[in-house]
Amino acid sequence: MKRFALLTALLVAITPSLFADEGMWLVGGIDKGLMSKMRSAGLKLSAEEIFSENGASLSDAVVALDFMGTGSFISPEGLLITNHHVAYADIHSISTMEHNWLEDGFLARERSQEIPITGRRAFVLKKMLDVTEEVHYVQDSAAKTSKPALSRRLSYIMEKRYADAFPGCEISFESMWRGEKYYIMVYAVYNDLRLVAAPPACIGAFGGNVDNWEWPQHKGDFAIYRVYTAPDGTPAEYSPDNVPLCPEKYLTINAGGLRGGDYTMVMGFPGRTNRYNSSYAVEYAALSANPITVKAQGEIMEIMNSHMERKPETRLKYADSYFSISNVQELREGEMKALRRYGVPEICRLRERELQAWIDAAPERKSRWGSLLPDMDAAYRKVHDAKLQVLRFREYAIRGCESMTIATKLDSHIRTAVGKGNTDPEALVAPLTAEEAHKLYPDMDLALEKERFVHSIVRMDSEIGRAELGAAFNEMADRFGGDVEAMARWAWDHSFFSSPEAFIGFTSTEHPLSAYHSDPAMALLKSVSIADFNRSVTDIEEKYGKLSHYDAEYTHALYEMGLDKGIPQYPDANSTLRLTFGHVCPLHPSDARFVAEKSTSKGILEKYDPTDYEFNVNDDFLALLKEGDWGRWGDRKDGKMYVNFLSDNDITGGNSGSPVMDAKGRLVGLAFDGNKESLCSDAYFHPDYCKTVSVDIRYVLWILEKYLKADHLLSEMKIINQ
Repeated sequence: MKRFALLTALLVAITPSLFADEGMWLVGGIDKGLMSKMRSAGLKLSAEEIFSENGASLSDAVVALDFMGTGSFISPEGLLITNHHVAYADIHSISTMEHNWLEDGFLARERSQEIPITGRRAFVLKKMLDVTEEVHYVQDSAAKTSKPALSRRLSYIMEKRYADAFPGCEISFESMWRGEKYYIMVYAVYNDLRLVAAPPACIGAFGGNVDNWEWPQHKGDFAIYRVYTAPDGTPAEYSPDNVPLCPEKYLTINAGGLRGGDYTMVMGFPGRTNRYNSSYAVEYAALSANPITVKAQGEIMEIMNSHMERKPETRLKYADSYFSISNVQELREGEMKALRRYGVPEICRLRERELQAWIDAAPERKSRWGSLLPDMDAAYRKVHDAKLQVLRFREYAIRGCESMTIATKLDSHIRTAVGKGNTDPEALVAPLTAEEAHKLYPDMDLALEKERFVHSIVRMDSEIGRAELGAAFNEMADRFGGDVEAMARWAWDHSFFSSPEAFIGFTSTEHPLSAYHSDPAMALLKSVSIADFNRSVTDIEEKYGKLSHYDAEYTHALYEMGLDKGIPQYPDANSTLRLTFGHVCPLHPSDARFVAEKSTSKGILEKYDPTDYEFNVNDDFLALLKEGDWGRWGDRKDGKMYVNFLSDNDITGGNSGSPVMDAKGRLVGLAFDGNKESLCSDAYFHPDYCKTVSVDIRYVLWILEKYLKADHLLSEMKIINQ
């Protein structure tokens, strides 16, 4: 009994929901218990002021930017602020060597200069409906027919039903706790977004990949759009006749500054967490999968960076791609280390012992889940090696080189042209138009792409193993006496992939299917597909059970145990609107180390290095920093310019750009990063080490006024100093 009591105590000590600063809570599910915790932490608002379906509330000011980042309205005329790195791809897409808005920064001095961003959408949550009982009725009814309501069909049925009820809105059907609860999210969607302002990358991304996930940081990580609507105020596609949106709610900006211990609240659309993962899934990530990803992406980054350093035009072409790869690579590396450091697999095993004891304590639970954990353990072990082969193929073949992307798209065209399943070598493939060919073959640095192609082919051979790479790969390797690098270089040089001229020249004329298949690069890239590797996983799961089924049942069991024990629970993040609360706080990252909760402009000058792209700033900005005229944005007590700050809010990817609000719901910063010690937070939130890194709104306002000279934008905002 003493051992069981100790185990229970250990489990309670690590239960995330018991920490006031942890939890990505659904904004539509704020109950009295959560409100009590937030008020004790310092909140000065009511639940209705945070989220209301009957009137304007803070949630109406928070938007999902294509569910890849978050933004917030900051003026009655549709100004929307987010992170520079959320807007990075948009800024990159409109930049040229003549107008390099990424490197030079951008400001529309009048509305006619605001640049429309094709494809960018803003989603505002209008309603959140619990439809769990309705879903169960649909499932029960469908089970009596020949068309059971499986996941995709269930989504279609529910979204169609509510689309009819809310015309003009976008409907999203969401499962929580892997099917324990179901919700309908109703969104107003705005399609006309225009870029208004962005600092240059040397400000917005100062420190670059080197400082990513680190603390202290010194990034001016913000960008501003304006949202437009039709003249009648309804969402509309871009038109010069559109007018700025009048949002139901926009945020007041508090330029009074934050102090250590001040309440902070973040609202946003966090992407994915796996806090209900088993020890088997965590160990797979920490010990097996992440090391492969970190190594593979690190090698690709080295290749890309070597070419980007030599040619500015190459840097511009690959800036967005490199940024994306580096962000994921460092995340996975940090996640791997943190999972090990905090002993997360063992924490999960403690939870599983508690879960098994709870299951065994009741016959009905034992009947449903009695063998869940041992069966799950066996399935994960059996499928382990096959899953790693899938991952290696994805990292080295698919993500490793742009040529695979081109080959896959071209293969789709070929199948359409000759008919799916047609393998007749004499079947003729219709030519592509020049426009179609250009879309398939992007503007690339050919020396870089050749090196990526060769590297990918060599790594496929060494990491996956030739026996699994298909007949075409093996036959060609044999012709080169097993010298795979020589084979890869020859294949590139003799392929229509080797240049846009060769690609367009070949695909613009009619050829038989055999001509495409005999292209050496195409033959290597299509010798085997990821479907072949996935099939191996499927074969094992048919015998031992699907991991997705075990994961779902494991989550259901944990959820039911939480209900039974009266433990407050929040569902894993899934790009729905969430709230998290905490406080401004310092960090003790490791033994004998302490770092303060705020960074200042002094740190930019200390890091400044004109020979290092990541830590260089332009002359105009450098002069402003040295002058030190902070105006009305300097701290009231010590006169310093605070740049970034730490808080213990619980966030993840998708929260980038989320408004950080004070106890009265006023904007004080923008969340943009986590610290390196927090990088296992998708699986486990550590109450001492998991922090949010945010840009101080005063630094943003100073950049707008002093550097960008954007007084006309400041005049739109409601700014107080309290």
